Amino acid sequence: MSTTISTDRTTLAYSLSEEDGEDFSLFGLLVTIKISADETGGQYSLIEAAVPPGLGSPWHIHPDEDEWFYCRAGEFTVYVGDQRLTLTAGGFAFGPKGVPHTFIGGPQGGKMLFGAGPKFEGFLREIAEPLTEHILPPPPEAPPNMELVLPIANKWAYEILGPPGPPPRH
Repeated sequence: MSTTISTDRTTLAYSLSEEDGEDFSLFGLLVTIKISADETGGQYSLIEAAVPPGLGSPWHIHPDEDEWFYCRAGEFTVYVGDQRLTLTAGGFAFGPKGVPHTFIGGPQGGKMLFGAGPKFEGFLREIAEPLTEHILPPPPEAPPNMELVLPIANKWAYEILGPPGPPPRH
C-alpha cells in the first residue's frame, strides 16, 4: 500500500516497510520515494526503483547533482561516462554530477535504491504518474513524448541525452 510521507517527520525518526513510500510510474518503472528532499532539508532524496528487464533511465546528466545506485535484487547494467558496470545484489555505483549516466534492468529485472538531489525529485514529481498501489506499472506502449519530457527535464536541470543504453558514439 502506498503511503504519503508527511514533512512533519523531518525531525523525527521513522521507519518504512518494503511497500511504503510515495509510488510513481516513470518510463515503465515503479519508483518509490522513500525519503524526500523536503524531509532532508533539500539535501537529497532516497528513491527505490523496481525495474523490468531491459527498461531503465534515459541517458542523462545532472549538472548540479551526484547520483548513486545500490542494487538490492536482480541485476543492472549501469553506464557512467564511458564505463560499463554490472551490478548484482549488494553492488554499488556512483555517477558524479556532470557525467552522463544510465541504468538498465538485467535479464530478470531488479530493484535498486538510488540517491539524488532535490532537482531530480522535482523532475520525478512533475513527469511521473502517481500510483495508488505499490505494483509494477504495465510496460509503456510507446517511447516517452520527448516534446513533453525535455522542457520539464530542462526546468529541473536534468539533461536527457538519449534512451537507456551504452554511451552514444560521437
